[in-house]
Amino acid sequence: MGSLSGILQRPLIAAAAVGFASFSSDFSPVLPSSKSSDSHLPTSTTLSDISVSKLSNLSFVSRIRVPLPNVNIPIPNSDCNSLYSSVASSPALLKLYHSADLGRAPNPTAYKRVSLSPSVPDVSYKWHLPEPNALDVSGNYDCSSTKMRTVVVLLGWLGAKQKHLKRYADWYTSQGYHAITFTLPMADILKYQPGGKVEDHIDSLVTHLADWLEEEQGKNLMFHTFSNTGWLTYGVMLEKFQKHDPSVMGRIRGCVVDSAPVAAPDPQVWASGFSASFLKKHSVATKGTTDASESVMDVLVDSKGVVAPKPAVTEAALLLVLEKFFKVVLNIPTVNRRLSDVLGLLSARQPSCPQLYIYSSADRVIPAGSVESFIKQQRRAGHEVRACNFVSTPHVDHFRNDPTLYTSELTHFLEDCVLTGCKQSH
Repeated sequence: MGSLSGILQRPLIAAAAVGFASFSSDFSPVLPSSKSSDSHLPTSTTLSDISVSKLSNLSFVSRIRVPLPNVNIPIPNSDCNSLYSSVASSPALLKLYHSADLGRAPNPTAYKRVSLSPSVPDVSYKWHLPEPNALDVSGNYDCSSTKMRTVVVLLGWLGAKQKHLKRYADWYTSQGYHAITFTLPMADILKYQPGGKVEDHIDSLVTHLADWLEEEQGKNLMFHTFSNTGWLTYGVMLEKFQKHDPSVMGRIRGCVVDSAPVAAPDPQVWASGFSASFLKKHSVATKGTTDASESVMDVLVDSKGVVAPKPAVTEAALLLVLEKFFKVVLNIPTVNRRLSDVLGLLSARQPSCPQLYIYSSADRVIPAGSVESFIKQQRRAGHEVRACNFVSTPHVDHFRNDPTLYTSELTHFLEDCVLTGCKQSH
């Protein structure tokens, strides 16, 4: 099969039209604007706020090379690039990084960065630096050093944009970690073809990470995936690491799996995922569950008394069309074989690092039973696996609905799989 473009694009666009027909053009993302809902997160701090004298006293800072954009390249003055703009305009920081011997770092062109041209609304990946106030300047810098040598790779769900992953990146950088947010544009997924843009995006990220890891010993990776799209992207990255540099597998310290997986090419799951991506906040996938006593006419009550919203007629029609469509597409030999290869790796050849699964019984895209079945399989294979069922929260919306529980799970996981060595040294 030379290309899936013709197979995928026209039927999906036609199916999407069914869903769009009865809705207005206001398709806000599932996650609300950061102006209103991210008040519980630390405010972004620019690197110009770092005290150079304090950082200069940390011996590990002088040995850490952080990929920075070329300061001679004009960067658009936008919110998402304010951090980089501040770096470019701060003489103190330029002096600090010069003293940190950044000049001997690999040629930045090796990272194959995506252009930040105003004509490109959403790049495939962005690097987020740790917040300065997260660094431990008291002298006990072992854990700060470990965090600065760890990058958390956030792999987005189907239809996710950089602005959706920013809230997660902000939390990690507030804890002192580097973070990379990676998303696949929906247009590229709809026009997927082997060796095309989707694979170019993933190859670019893999190359960037490999270059960063090669700079010096002691650097590590941590993955945080969202939905089956992020999880499958993780599988493709593992495949590439195993093929080109198997030693990278030993430098992965942990993996958080949010709202996944279904470890089989299930047409119903794919239909639900694409429907949720098309309809966004209008989809039942964005609604949680309530108590049976609160049920009304437009809900479905299962045998356990769990109340789930009932899809509108238009969404039900869209789901039916998509499910029939994916029954055909997922059985195309080349598609099925490719998916089976990636799913087989994720099922049987994952790194030995700990795994954390965050899911919900109310998820209308990824059934909780599928997640729990996979967890049992991984435990039987000898992996250290943790899990947290949020019970009533919608698909990839657990953080927004219960940020306290979500960040608590992440904090404990990071302490045990990333920071174990530095904490034991005290």
